Amino acid sequence: MPILNRAAELQGEVSEWRRHLHENPEILYAVENTAAFVAEKLEEFGVDEIVTGIGRTGVVGIIHGKGGAGNGRTIGLRADMDALPLTELTNKPWASKTEGRMHACGHDGHTSMLLGAAKYLAETRNFDGTVALIFQPAEEGGAGALAMIEDGMMERFGIDEVYGMHNMPGIPVGQFAIRKGGIMAAPDKFSITIKGRGGHAAQPHKTIDPIFIGSQLVGSLQAIAARNADPVNSVVISVTRFDAGTTHNIIPDQATLMGTVRTLSEETRDLAENRIRQIVDGIVSAHGAEASIDYERKCPVTSNHDRETDHAVRVASDIVGASNVDPSVDPSMAGEDFAFMLQRRPGAFIFIGNGDTAPLHNPHYDFDDESLSYGMSYWVKLVEQRLSE
Repeated sequence: MPILNRAAELQGEVSEWRRHLHENPEILYAVENTAAFVAEKLEEFGVDEIVTGIGRTGVVGIIHGKGGAGNGRTIGLRADMDALPLTELTNKPWASKTEGRMHACGHDGHTSMLLGAAKYLAETRNFDGTVALIFQPAEEGGAGALAMIEDGMMERFGIDEVYGMHNMPGIPVGQFAIRKGGIMAAPDKFSITIKGRGGHAAQPHKTIDPIFIGSQLVGSLQAIAARNADPVNSVVISVTRFDAGTTHNIIPDQATLMGTVRTLSEETRDLAENRIRQIVDGIVSAHGAEASIDYERKCPVTSNHDRETDHAVRVASDIVGASNVDPSVDPSMAGEDFAFMLQRRPGAFIFIGNGDTAPLHNPHYDFDDESLSYGMSYWVKLVEQRLSE
């Protein structure tokens, strides 16, 4: 089964929605206009129930199948709505109208694809059961998925399974990629403050130099990946900021290191945090300094469930052919808060090709509208297969 004819027919209209959203990006939970646009479209389509304000500014639309309410299972389909604090450099006619805000991760495309699928499903209702259309705020570091869960979304709408999709530059348009288990990493972050004793740079022996100590930490933290973690269990530790000092002839009192830890299992996640604390304590103590560590665990590993991943592979293969679906793609070390939903319900997260475009989170990035019909077809066929008689 190739892409749906109706999805191909809708592509022009859905592209217009996508470009409208791209021109008007909103950040984190402040997606009121985007959420209003979504709710207006869902009402226009004749969706059975529309609930706004879930997780502060999230929207959930409910479509019942041909058996009506209360008949069969409910599956959730999730799209994220928020943009990034970034100034766009694409020079496209539909470029962001707001300086310092940009849809640089394709959430405008994700929202539009799910809206297109919603229009089709509300027209046809060729399934038994219920679809919960989840439009989520604050994926970009705000844990919007968790906010919607804590607002009772899963229980309120009786969601049994949940599925997500994200575009991926570098994968050709018309292809999909997925894997069982960890497909995206847990993105934790840390801040280490070293408190030494400052003084004249000509008399370092009278100081406790936090820059010297911090430089040792930068190198030593790499030993966690090289010598502590099992080589088959990925871990990335990157120090991305080093703040210290004011001028060339003063050793400062204090230095601050910031960075990120990316892991694909809870075991490796625990190992990394514990070893960071041990290494910092050991090196700092050896030099007579003090240190404080602010270690923040963000969203968990995005871990696909086996059975639901098999369903996703079959659906994608029906649309684009098995040769255009990678069922064991290498995991990404980026994070994704859909992980919270996969902790609560079985489901799967799939990548859809965005072609040879700029990378995600890049000011030259743009969503490829040619992928819209593939995304809509995937959502529709997933619903019709999972909720078939």
